[in-house]
Amino acid sequence: MKFIGRAEELRKIKREISRDELRTILVYGRRRVGKSELIKQALQESECKSIYYECKQVTEESNTQSLCNIVAEHFDLPKLGYSKIEDLLEFIFNLSIKEKCILVLDEYPYLRENVKGMDSILQSLIDKYKDSANITFILLGSYVDIMKSLLEHENPLFGRVDLTINLKQMDYYDSALFYPNFSDEDKIRIYSVFGGIPYYNRLVDDSISVKENLIELIASPDARLENEIEMYLKSEISKIVNANEVIEALAKGYSKYSDILSQSHVSSGSTMVDVLDRLMRMEIVERKSPINIAFNRKKTGYFICDNLSLFYYRYIFKYASQLKIMNPDIFYDKYIAQDFEEQYVPHQFENICSQYLIRKNRAGEINPMFEKIGKYYYDNPKEHSNGEFDVVTYDENGYVFYEVKFRKNPINDEIIDEEISQVKNTGLDCYKYVFISRSGFKANKREMTEFINLEDLFK
Repeated sequence: MKFIGRAEELRKIKREISRDELRTILVYGRRRVGKSELIKQALQESECKSIYYECKQVTEESNTQSLCNIVAEHFDLPKLGYSKIEDLLEFIFNLSIKEKCILVLDEYPYLRENVKGMDSILQSLIDKYKDSANITFILLGSYVDIMKSLLEHENPLFGRVDLTINLKQMDYYDSALFYPNFSDEDKIRIYSVFGGIPYYNRLVDDSISVKENLIELIASPDARLENEIEMYLKSEISKIVNANEVIEALAKGYSKYSDILSQSHVSSGSTMVDVLDRLMRMEIVERKSPINIAFNRKKTGYFICDNLSLFYYRYIFKYASQLKIMNPDIFYDKYIAQDFEEQYVPHQFENICSQYLIRKNRAGEINPMFEKIGKYYYDNPKEHSNGEFDVVTYDENGYVFYEVKFRKNPINDEIIDEEISQVKNTGLDCYKYVFISRSGFKANKREMTEFINLEDLFK
């Protein structure tokens, strides 16, 4: 299957591999984000001998013997009889003195769990062979907290990692490369559900409709991804009930700490803090503050940033009993279809448009480049109202306001005038107003405005 995206990460890894010296690479990120596939692609594009081993939750001796078999096969050697991982790794480092090689230990936390002092063993080998070995040593792991701890000052490996990659989800643009035959609108719909996780996106079939994909993959009994979110949560959180309560409250639209606490029925504030902290480290939830009052804790909100988790708790978890006893098509039409099209996807479209603007900004295609992007909080004493604008940027010239519409009808002059008037009434002083529309425009361009069509997001 064709490898998609990750061009920058691949470039960095290949650069390290090309060096004729000992280099250590650390790659971590949540499950299913594509760490292993990224490294395998780098190995395919390299001419060096490579040893790839996925560590298992077994004894040190069992892991060592499995790795022995791989090393013997790759280097055309007789059977190796090592029982200690330290001895085997030293043998591999010695081999690299004569011949450049790559060693990958995938799911390193499993090995670390069963070998006392594993980090110190690696530190000792790196220090011993730093001037003689010609090996690229790569550690991968899905347990983000453990992998991050390897970089901390008190860890033996501190200062010995040459390249660290915290692999994140792909954005909407790269994700759409997995399903090129969909229309631009359907690419938005699919990304709104499956996000930027390569494993999910490889399952999408762009020869059938969005509805059929959702039913086959998530919205039917025994669907391929029906238990995916719950399994991921259980792997990291012991009290799954608390996590379910919190995420369900977030999926309903509650974002303020006090509202989440009252809606979720979590036993205490300390438990709530612990659950939110864990969900943020798992990259299911993120904490956001308006760009104009970033340090105001009262205006900080918590939001589900993992698309499949949001979809699952909004529709599947909420209506689990109905899903078990209804025809999937009828279930979809009754509980998903309208809300998905009128509320869910339009909200996700705002996040996608923010990603589009960030891509343009990084490419130097927005002038002047913006320094901040996010929500903007306003307080209008005259109208006795307050609220937030969802997409606003700030640059050296001031604020730019973005109105994002995922609706069937084009944006017309009336909508533009109304939006600009509402912004001005709040006191937000913008030097430009940008409108992004799924269905185009039936409006006259005027000073201080800019129009962006849906197709522009995929150019």
